[in-house]
Amino acid sequence: MTKPPFAHPENGSHAVKPWAVRKGYADEHFLSDYRFQFPREDPDLAEVFVCTDRMSFDPGETVEFYGSTTAETWSIQIYRDGFEPEMVHEAFDLPGTFTKTSETAYRDGCDWPVVHAWTIPDGTRSGLYRVVSTCRRRDGERFVQHHFVVVRPTKQTRSGRILLMLATGTWTAYNDWGGANHYFGTWGPNRNEGSPILSLKRPWTRGMLWLPKGAARITVSPLPDMNDVTRYPSKEWGYSGGWGQYYAAAGWAQFDRHFAVWAESEGYAFDIVTQTDLHLRPEILDDYSCLVTCGHDEYWSWEMRRSVEDFVERGGGFARFGGNFLWQIRLEEEGARQVCWKFKAPTMDPVRDDPARKHLLTASWESGGVAWPGASTVGVNGCHGMYGSWGGFAPRGSRGFTVYRPEHWAFAGTDLRYADVFGAEAGIFGYEVDGLDYTFRQGLPYPVPAPGVPDNIEILAMSPAVLFEYEHEGEGTRYYVRDGDLNGLAELAADEYPVARRKFQYGSGMLVGMPRGKGEVLTAGSCEWIMGLTRHDPFTQRVTRNALDRFSGKAEA
Repeated sequence: MTKPPFAHPENGSHAVKPWAVRKGYADEHFLSDYRFQFPREDPDLAEVFVCTDRMSFDPGETVEFYGSTTAETWSIQIYRDGFEPEMVHEAFDLPGTFTKTSETAYRDGCDWPVVHAWTIPDGTRSGLYRVVSTCRRRDGERFVQHHFVVVRPTKQTRSGRILLMLATGTWTAYNDWGGANHYFGTWGPNRNEGSPILSLKRPWTRGMLWLPKGAARITVSPLPDMNDVTRYPSKEWGYSGGWGQYYAAAGWAQFDRHFAVWAESEGYAFDIVTQTDLHLRPEILDDYSCLVTCGHDEYWSWEMRRSVEDFVERGGGFARFGGNFLWQIRLEEEGARQVCWKFKAPTMDPVRDDPARKHLLTASWESGGVAWPGASTVGVNGCHGMYGSWGGFAPRGSRGFTVYRPEHWAFAGTDLRYADVFGAEAGIFGYEVDGLDYTFRQGLPYPVPAPGVPDNIEILAMSPAVLFEYEHEGEGTRYYVRDGDLNGLAELAADEYPVARRKFQYGSGMLVGMPRGKGEVLTAGSCEWIMGLTRHDPFTQRVTRNALDRFSGKAEA
C-alpha cells in the first residue's frame, strides 16, 4: 500500500441535483415531493455508479464492482478512510458501459455487469475503504459517486482488543437510492410507500458516505428564538444542495466516521466490521474484549442481539455511544437483503403466523409481537426515549446530560458533580435518544420495574425527550413527524392503545451502566454523542475514554 500526501478525490464540483422527483405523494408530509437518486440516461449529464454484492471482505479476496455509466470513460479510487486517509488503489480512464437500471432496484438490486475488480492485498488492515467513482461531463463538470467496502480483521491483521461495529442495518434502512427505503418511496400498489424489502446490491444515496465540512445536522442550531418558525436544517440544506433526503439520518459521514476519526487521533487501535458480519459470523467477537457501536443504530436482527448478549455474558464490554434502539430486522440471501415491515408487521410480515419464526417479526422490540425490550441488550429502550433538539421536539432542550451518579467509574477524572450538565455546548443530546420509564427516590432516578428490563441498571445521567411534536400555530409553520410515530408505536405495543400512548409520549435519553454476567454494558443513548468527540467536549471525551480503557484492559495496564 502507498501512503502519499493525501488529496481527497472528492475535491472538485459535484453534479447538481442528481435525483428523480415523484409528484403528488403524501401531501400531508413535510416534503410534498419525494425525491431520490436514480441514474439519468443523458450523456450530456454523464454519471457513473458502482456497487458491490456485499459490504465486507477479507484480505486476499477480490471485490467485484458492478456498475453503469453514461460517460465514455470513468475512474475509480479507493482509500482507507479515517484520521489519516490512505490511498490503496486507483484506476483511471476506464471504458464506460451503460446498463439500464430497474425501477425496483431498491428491492431487487442493480442488475449491472462487473466493470472493475480489486484484489485486496494480503495483510491489509481492517477499516472502511471508501470507493470514489468519477467521470467528466461535456461541460467539464465532474460527477462523483461514493461507495464503500469494509476489510474485516483476521488473526494476522487484528490490531487490538476494540472492535467497532458499523450500524449498517440503519444505513440500509435509510438508503433510498433507486426509489425507496424503509420510510418512503415508490413501493406499493400506488407507488408511494416505503419498501419493507431492501437490497444491499445498490449504491448509497448521496451524503451517507461523504459530506463537506459544515453539512447541516438534524438538530437545530442555534436554539430558536421565541415564536420562531419550526426548522429542519438538514432538509433545507439537503434540498438546496442535491443531497439525499435522508443523508443526515444515518451513515458513515454523519455518525460512525466521527468516532473512528477521533479514536484514531487518540491512539486507540481498533478494527471495523459491519452488523452483517456480526449476524453471520458471531465468532468474530471472540478475539476482542470491547465492542463499540455509535451514532444511529436503530435496526438490529435477533441474531445480532444474541451475539452481543453472549459476548457480554462471557466477560466482554459493550460500549454503545448511540441512540434509537427500536426495530427488529431480518437478513436474507446471505445478508444481501434486509427486511423490516415496521408498522405493517402485525398484518403483512410473512412470519406473523409461523409459530417457529414468529419471534422474528420485524416490528419494534417493545411491541406485543416481539416483546424483547432493548434494555435487555443495551440497558435502555427506544420507545421510552426518541426525539429531542429538533423540529417540534424540545428544540430548546439543554442539548446535554444532567449528572445524577457522579461517583460511577464512567465519570472518573471528569470533576462532574450531581446536577451538573455536560455536553450542551457540543450538542450531544439528540436527535434520537433512548431511555427508560423511571421514578425518583430521594433525588436519584431509578428504572421502573418492567418485563424485559434488567433490575441492575444504573441511571448515571439523563435528559427529557418526547415522541411527538408540540405543534404551535404560526404563519409558515409545517411539521414533519407530528405524532405519527407515537401513534404507530402505541398501536404495536402489548398494552391497549390509550395506555401505550400515554406511556410513550414523554421519554428521556440516558447514560446508563449495566453489569451482565461476567461483562458490562455502558450506553450513552443519544445519536449525537459523537459530536462531543468532534467538537472537543472534554467531558464527553473523558467518559468515552473511560469506557474504552476499561473494556479494552488499558485501564488495568
